[in-house]
Amino acid sequence: MHLRSLFLPLTATSRRDLGERGLQLLLGLFLYGVALGLMVRGGIGVSPWDVLALGVAGQSGLGYGVVTNLVAVVVLLLWIPLRQRVGLGTLLNALLIGPSADLTLAVVPAPPSIWVGAPMFLLGLVLLAFATGLYISANFGPGPRDGLMTGLVRRTGWSVWVVRTLIEGSVLVIGFLLGGPVGVGTVLFALGIGPLVGWFLPRITALRDARSHRLSRQPAA
Repeated sequence: MHLRSLFLPLTATSRRDLGERGLQLLLGLFLYGVALGLMVRGGIGVSPWDVLALGVAGQSGLGYGVVTNLVAVVVLLLWIPLRQRVGLGTLLNALLIGPSADLTLAVVPAPPSIWVGAPMFLLGLVLLAFATGLYISANFGPGPRDGLMTGLVRRTGWSVWVVRTLIEGSVLVIGFLLGGPVGVGTVLFALGIGPLVGWFLPRITALRDARSHRLSRQPAA
């Protein structure tokens, strides 16, 4: 496989469109990390991937954000036999979300009670769905975990829900065995993230597509 074929090409209707989508990507990834930090601070459980990250962090002594980045790198290595193509958004996803989450954990104190922690988790969940819509609709390539799922679906021929369930179920079990926090928030995440992303993503994508179309019709400066 040629090196060029490993990477997704950058496409845009204009230079301004490319710049705006780049800023949208960065904002989405930053807010994604903020959302993860809020859910961790909520203290009522986290997503399966974060159960794994917190379990590894607890066993290794590394920070949560550092482990989040390392997990993303390991997942990207699993793309190699799947022949998945890497986008700019894929690489930035692996590099930026962890530091953003650590920054949030450093700034936001632990809640004094579950009555504060539960709304904090829910705010993080909604923000995560919004941030997902932002970075995906910027169209710079999938995140490492999403790419692993789609790559396995393509290679195995299994349905998306089967592959996603197997991946997240395995991650959850390993994280739990390592001491990661599983709680009601884990269940809320499993039930809520799909519908929330399903609400935000098409709306943000429609706005982005409309904006890109308008920019394509403007004369070059």
